[in-house]
Amino acid sequence: MGNGIAYTVLAFWPLLAIYLYRIKSMQIATLWTIIGGFMFLPVKTAVDLPMIPVMGKDSIPVVSALVGCWLIKEKKISYFKELGNIKYLVILFLIVPFITASLNSDSITKGGYFLPSLTYYDGLSATINQFLLISPFFIGRQFFRTYSDQLAMLKLIVVAGLFYSILMLFEVRLSPQLHTWVYGYFPHSFGQQMREGGFRPVVFMGHGLLVAFFTVIVLIASSALWINRIKVRQFSPKLVSSYMLVVLVLCKSIASLFYGVIGLAMVILTKPKLQLRATVILVCLALFYPTMSIIKIFPHQWIVNTAELISPERAQSLNFRFENENILLTHGRERFFFGWGGWGRNRVYNEESGRDETVTDGRWIITFGQFGIFGFIAEFGLLAITVFQANKALRLLKSKPERNLLAAHALLVGVIMIDQLPNASLAPWLWLIAGILLGRSGAILAENKLNKPISQI
Repeated sequence: MGNGIAYTVLAFWPLLAIYLYRIKSMQIATLWTIIGGFMFLPVKTAVDLPMIPVMGKDSIPVVSALVGCWLIKEKKISYFKELGNIKYLVILFLIVPFITASLNSDSITKGGYFLPSLTYYDGLSATINQFLLISPFFIGRQFFRTYSDQLAMLKLIVVAGLFYSILMLFEVRLSPQLHTWVYGYFPHSFGQQMREGGFRPVVFMGHGLLVAFFTVIVLIASSALWINRIKVRQFSPKLVSSYMLVVLVLCKSIASLFYGVIGLAMVILTKPKLQLRATVILVCLALFYPTMSIIKIFPHQWIVNTAELISPERAQSLNFRFENENILLTHGRERFFFGWGGWGRNRVYNEESGRDETVTDGRWIITFGQFGIFGFIAEFGLLAITVFQANKALRLLKSKPERNLLAAHALLVGVIMIDQLPNASLAPWLWLIAGILLGRSGAILAENKLNKPISQI
């Protein structure tokens, strides 16, 4: 439970959003409302009232953005218009939780630990949560269509990252304390934030891994500005990228550092066409990872052995994740198509003691365990389609700056998908980034279809 400040900030956020929508463009207001919520709202503090979704860090910014679009800007959000075949993935994404609930009407008892059966109320609640989770995707698709919209997104992410880096460096030096000082509690295990004789920054995101991945997104966004020679306020984009790389190193996350270094190198050193091809490969890897894991052809042991050459401690952690993933995958295959649902039913418990014996780290295994392979296809398919559409759109662009930005933006989504294999970083602000990519790609394809020149903005 958070203190009074935590609940005050949650209550204040919609008011701040309304103010932003009144004085700023819809694009800028949406970006600050959703990304800012992820950056500053308290973790795990929420208001849970009957008949409505839990209102907390993930949901309040989305609801605030919906209110801003509908009531302040008077713009209706379309969830199916002009989606083509993508609408089937959306329908699947929304109805799978309800089907899952209907197929899990049995209660489960393990060593005295009781797991309740799911009801249609649970299915409806999960569907509403899915709707809120994906709403930023459609806001991005509908209202971010131009090169200037895309550029505004990247600039804002970099500016937000530069500001947040001050708080991050503070915690690197003095340990993660800001969430405790402001909201009255620490949101995770403090021991997990201790690395290599120092600390990972946590700030207000809940875990050092989330902060590190946020820094990856900022670094790749700044590298896109670098390749187009676009300054961030009055700062050189090359200097900003170099600085964010140093900050990423201080986050002490090997996986995120790998993403950041490879992403920076790809944006700066490769052409957009090659960059997007590499991104498509990353996306396909994420899509087929469950299948490769089930038939045991993914090189888990080779990855662990390679990691051991870098850090035995990190290799041990990675091996622990793979072992838990295998246990959860075996359990998930028992209800392969629509999963086990919520209330912890997707986890594995000791038959005698009822103790939870698993740790769910990766978003993919969480989604597969809860909603089965159809839930995985819907969620990861929607993310993947944005990259595939960008790959089509790139062929139609002639402007080099636009090609650079589109390719870097697609790479962001590819990295987001890859990170869902070992981690669970997927949040509304990342759905917004993916939706903006789909909106920009869709605009390029639509303009070509109408035989109109793509505007230089």
